[in-house]
Amino acid sequence: MVIDPATTPIPEIYRHLTAAITPRPIAWVSSLSAQGVANLAPFSFFNGVGANPPAVMFSPVNRRDGSRKDTILNIEATREFVINIVPEALAAVMNQTSAEYPSEISEFAACHLTQVPSRIVKPPRLQESPVHFECVLHQIVRVGDGPLSANIVIGRVVMIHANDDVLDPAGQIDPDRVQTVGRMGAILYSRTKDRFELARPNAPSR
Repeated sequence: MVIDPATTPIPEIYRHLTAAITPRPIAWVSSLSAQGVANLAPFSFFNGVGANPPAVMFSPVNRRDGSRKDTILNIEATREFVINIVPEALAAVMNQTSAEYPSEISEFAACHLTQVPSRIVKPPRLQESPVHFECVLHQIVRVGDGPLSANIVIGRVVMIHANDDVLDPAGQIDPDRVQTVGRMGAILYSRTKDRFELARPNAPSR
């Protein structure tokens, strides 16, 4: 099969991308509206960018009617956000926060989740999450315009929080203890319990 984006409906392209690019980590993003309403929403176009300075990116795509989601509007207004990491134990409630709540309703309250203050930024952290990245906006890159087009949010990490119970004896965040989940296509998710090791190779000598 060959898929030509120029002639394929946009929702079908979206389904192909999300089915093939897997598993995708999930950024559970907390933000504040200009009116002070705390928003919490998950996004699976998410990854790290670099370590100097520490930076992350996620992409809230536009809704199918072309409108932009509350998270991107909030970050444009306040230039701050927090990424909360999603362990398997929180998968169901994370999914519930993806519902289209009105902008004046906080998902923290609607889903019975707990806000805790951040150290540097104004948006709250999610107490139930074991790892948080406080971020200030570096740049928003728009790719396209209209339904399902991208708003790539690049944030500089200004503070990292990790619960003691997800650290290994050396004080590093331990994936075995965090037990994150990943996003697959359609309504599928994956666990990250099945792992294997590959040592970084050296180039063969000539």
